[in-house]
Amino acid sequence: MMKRPDEESAKSGWTRREWMGRVPLPALAATVMGARELLAQARPANASYDLGVRVYNIRNYGAKGDGKALDTAAVQAAIDACMHDGGGTVLVPAGTFQIGSVELKSNVTLHIAAAGKLLGSADGKQYHAVDAIPLRGDTTLEDGNWALLFAVNAKNVAIEGPGTIDGQGAQFHAAVRGATPPSGLGGNKRPYHVLVYRCEDLAIRNISLLDCAYHSVRVIQSQRVHIEGIYIHNRVNGNNDGFHFISAQYVTVNNCIIKSQDDACAMFGSCKYITITNSSFSTRWSVFRFGGGTAENITVSNCLLYEVDGCPFKFQGDPGSRFENISFSNIVLKDVTGPISISIGGRLKPPDDKIPVVARNISFSNIHGTVTTNPAQLSESTLTSDARPGEGHSCIVLNCVNDSVLENISFDNIHLTFGGGGTAEDAARRDLPQVFGEYFMLGPMPAYGLYARNARGITLQNVRFQVSTPDLRPALIFDHVQDAAINGLSVEGDVSAESVLRFIDTKDVLLTAPRLLTPAATFLQVEGAANERITLDGGDISKAHTPLVLKDKATASAVKIRG
Repeated sequence: MMKRPDEESAKSGWTRREWMGRVPLPALAATVMGARELLAQARPANASYDLGVRVYNIRNYGAKGDGKALDTAAVQAAIDACMHDGGGTVLVPAGTFQIGSVELKSNVTLHIAAAGKLLGSADGKQYHAVDAIPLRGDTTLEDGNWALLFAVNAKNVAIEGPGTIDGQGAQFHAAVRGATPPSGLGGNKRPYHVLVYRCEDLAIRNISLLDCAYHSVRVIQSQRVHIEGIYIHNRVNGNNDGFHFISAQYVTVNNCIIKSQDDACAMFGSCKYITITNSSFSTRWSVFRFGGGTAENITVSNCLLYEVDGCPFKFQGDPGSRFENISFSNIVLKDVTGPISISIGGRLKPPDDKIPVVARNISFSNIHGTVTTNPAQLSESTLTSDARPGEGHSCIVLNCVNDSVLENISFDNIHLTFGGGGTAEDAARRDLPQVFGEYFMLGPMPAYGLYARNARGITLQNVRFQVSTPDLRPALIFDHVQDAAINGLSVEGDVSAESVLRFIDTKDVLLTAPRLLTPAATFLQVEGAANERITLDGGDISKAHTPLVLKDKATASAVKIRG
């Protein structure tokens, strides 16, 4: 039996090359041929051993790619063939391929080459409703079921670049409200870039999504969704959301750049186990929007939020909603309004308005930046974005009405500079309506930094509020708040303002080591007979002419000043 080259060379000291040179050619050929025969025997004669890894170029299915011909049928044929063969990659090569509604299917990766583009048709007749996606029985599904790319009950679906998907969304926008858009489709019949329903293992990566007619990426009742390194520019139509998740679970969003006209990242329904990190967001409305349903076990970290003419962090839910165990950390804010609004309770008619909403265990840490009182027109947008009356004088809002529960909300290492400009009339407001909704629905807020009503378990640690122009509103107002701990609060006051802090019928508050950064008339004003167990301990409030003022039947026994 012939020995292997490594065995023979080990004994003789020959190199492998020397051994090969000494082996007779017939023997060497027989060895190679024998290996080939063994390999051939291992493969069935008719085996398709490359199933699942084939590439299906859409040009081979008739796609023209000239930006004029309609290539919907060719793209769909390539996807269907790929799925039929066990999956693989559908390639969109260089060129502009105009399409209408196309269905993505299991085990298919849609790869758009760098010079490739899928161009959504401007003709509304090229789209259709996805009948498998219901519009009844769940209010979170009422935004329509039309799409450029969609998947239903699919597994292992991927959309990847580095190419582009352009929705031509301006063609679905009417210049005059109520008129028919150029495409012939408007309202909830506008197509999304990507719409998925009840899918598993969805990936969208390294791609540009431009000018959608509606939401760019809408994910419904799906699991294990991974979005990585994508760019969304969506500012040509109303409701131009970035991501819109409805009852999505096990979701990751990383390294994305989102410029939207509406909510940048909305979460409705039962959204759980979601992580969002290392991304930047800019939008006319909210960035992280939590609507009705249950949202829990969610983290957002290492993000930049800039030019947000709305509210970076917004919670509001229909009766029965719950928001719990949510963390926001390491966030930079630049020229935003808001900036945080947790406003919960019933807005419906009785008896629904008495069904409680719960928001608890929500933390904000390491957040720094600027809050503007003069929001500008959103850049790179074809639509106007006039500010609502209350946006210019907003603040952090914790608002709970009716029988709802707002508790265990913490702020740690927060440094925000507000635009200022609040008036004495703004500061005098003590009759905010008992409703929930966007902060600006409550009108100009009476505080410039933080306003909390009907909340409990509030913690502030190392929080610093400043203003860029004079402001006559308090930096902080607690209105019927119970159980609060404030340590290391640094705030600016104004000698013409009524007070720097205001407590109304508030109980069990420990305020330690506060610092008053600028002169003020009164540091703390306590109002109402229901105030109890308020302790002011240490710190430096020497710039206040008067440390404490009691009003509206507040008693001296309710407040203890130490140090």
